Amino acid sequence: MKKAIGIDVGGTKIAAGIISETGELLKRAEVKSDPSDREKMFIRVVESVEQVLKDSTYSIGDMEGIGVGVPGKVDRDQGIAVFQNNLSWARFPVAERLREHFQVEMIVTDNDVYTAAFAEWKTACGNRDETFVYITISTGISCSIIHHGSFFRGAGFAGELGLIPVFSKTPDMKLERLEKAAAGPAIAKIAERKLNTEDLSAKDVFERHQAGALEYQTIIDELTDCWAQGLYSISCLLDPHQVVFGGSVIANNPYLLEVIKEKLKNYQIPVQQHLLSRMSISTMKQDNGVVGAGLRVFDHI
Repeated sequence: MKKAIGIDVGGTKIAAGIISETGELLKRAEVKSDPSDREKMFIRVVESVEQVLKDSTYSIGDMEGIGVGVPGKVDRDQGIAVFQNNLSWARFPVAERLREHFQVEMIVTDNDVYTAAFAEWKTACGNRDETFVYITISTGISCSIIHHGSFFRGAGFAGELGLIPVFSKTPDMKLERLEKAAAGPAIAKIAERKLNTEDLSAKDVFERHQAGALEYQTIIDELTDCWAQGLYSISCLLDPHQVVFGGSVIANNPYLLEVIKEKLKNYQIPVQQHLLSRMSISTMKQDNGVVGAGLRVFDHI
């Protein structure tokens, strides 16, 4: 059985895993990020790999290679983390540094949403005749598109769903970027605006809504309507065969999927509504980035 290391680099945590060529997560380890300094951040990445190997019966020599998912823009050919909002890795040569440290030739780098999408496509779809979209709703909002078995990347920045403008239900009904209007950090701000309260997290909002607190319904309505607007853009532009949602906001609150479907249906014309029956939430939750990063190694062998 062939194996690879997958690394999912984030602003708050770094997850590493040992992945089989069939996508099985054999071992997983997680360490806290240290985005204060580029070298400290790299040390934490190394620690995540060392930890997952320590907890297993394998060595780095048993691995076919290392796959890395990094936020933001990535130069895949050179293995460079070009730009990120939440890390201090601007122009950081992550592939070269990992190659030097672990003495592993095969290092594959990609955007973290793309690696997560690859795992979802391989396990949930894998159909090379279809258009597949993975959408993440978490601290940010983004998506990745796999068309006929290949990523659609455009000039390198395709899939930035969070930058699409939507009508937010602020008093002036202004246009706002989807990510600013309805990603994780926006949820507490919506609660503050609507309920005149502070110190509420997104988790608090969803828990209280599910507990039956009626005053939270307007917050859920605003969020899901913004998401549906963004999703309708995808429906119109790509007419995908399948959409899978991931990211902590939606993965931890799966009941939201039916609300999104209802709102999306109000925007769609009948010929577009085939998508409603092929929308789902990831069953891999927070592991899809790790698994996808590892699977990308086998894709390059």
